Amino acid sequence: QVQLVESGGGLVQPGGSLRLSCAASIPMFSLYSTGWYRQAPGKERDFVAAIDWSGGSTYYADSVKGRFTISRDNAKNTVFLQMNSLKPEDTAVYFCAAEPRSSAIVTMTDYMYWGQGTQVSVSS
Repeated sequence: QVQLVESGGGLVQPGGSLRLSCAASIPMFSLYSTGWYRQAPGKERDFVAAIDWSGGSTYYADSVKGRFTISRDNAKNTVFLQMNSLKPEDTAVYFCAAEPRSSAIVTMTDYMYWGQGTQVSVSS
């Protein structure tokens, strides 16, 4: 059974950093494109970052560009989201997603598998 499990969320002060992890129990995970999305209370789920199967291509939402970095370790079936210079508006539940495709995916509905999410709260 395919599972994606996010971890690393928590409460951090503005300007701080967090590193989210997404552990995937997916055979041949190295052939999957993965991404991160977030959903704030009362808002829609929004794209944050995406990475292709090899880690060679990445995409970011304008709101996080220059502050967040997506990466992956295919040997460990894990995707990461390093978040620096966090702002209160980054507060949301963060979800990882995976799709058996080589190229990076930005469109949310193109992803087949989703994790349960991890809460990130940025507040002083």
